[in-house]
Amino acid sequence: MMDDLRNLYQEVIFDHNRNPRNYGALENPNRTAQGYNPLCGDQLKLYMVLDDDGRIADVSFEGNGCAISTASASIMTSIIKGKTAEEAQIYFDSFHGMVTGEGDGDDSLEDFDKLRVLGGVAEYPSRVKCATLAWHTVRAAIDESEEPVTTE
Repeated sequence: MMDDLRNLYQEVIFDHNRNPRNYGALENPNRTAQGYNPLCGDQLKLYMVLDDDGRIADVSFEGNGCAISTASASIMTSIIKGKTAEEAQIYFDSFHGMVTGEGDGDDSLEDFDKLRVLGGVAEYPSRVKCATLAWHTVRAAIDESEEPVTTE
C-alpha cells in the first residue's frame, strides 16, 4: 500500500515537472522575486499580480530546477492563485511545517492534499530546500523584497 502511494506521488511530481502549471512570465506583474538554491542549482523567477484587496490575482514562474523544485512551484502557483497574501502565508506555514517534519500540514486548507505529494521530502533534508524555494520566493514577492531569495 505504501509503495502504491509513493508511486502515485512520484507520478504527480513527474507530471508537474514535465508539464508545469503557470509557467512563463506574466505580461504585467506588479510583484516579482528571484530565488536560488545553490545546493542543487535551482533558479526561479516568480511573477505576481497582487490586487488592491491583497488578493493574488495571477501568479506564474520561470526557471530551471530539479523535479521537486519545479513541481513545488507548479502546485504552489495553482493553489495560491485567487488567495489573499495572508492566506498564502498560512499555506506556507503549513507546508513548511510538513516538509521540515515540524508539523503534519493542515488538511482543513482547501487543496492542501495536493501538497501532500511533496511531504516525503521530510525524509531527505537536502531536498527540503528544493521543495520550499518557490514558497520562500513567493513570500519575497509579496513583501516586495529586492534581494534574491537563497535557500542557504
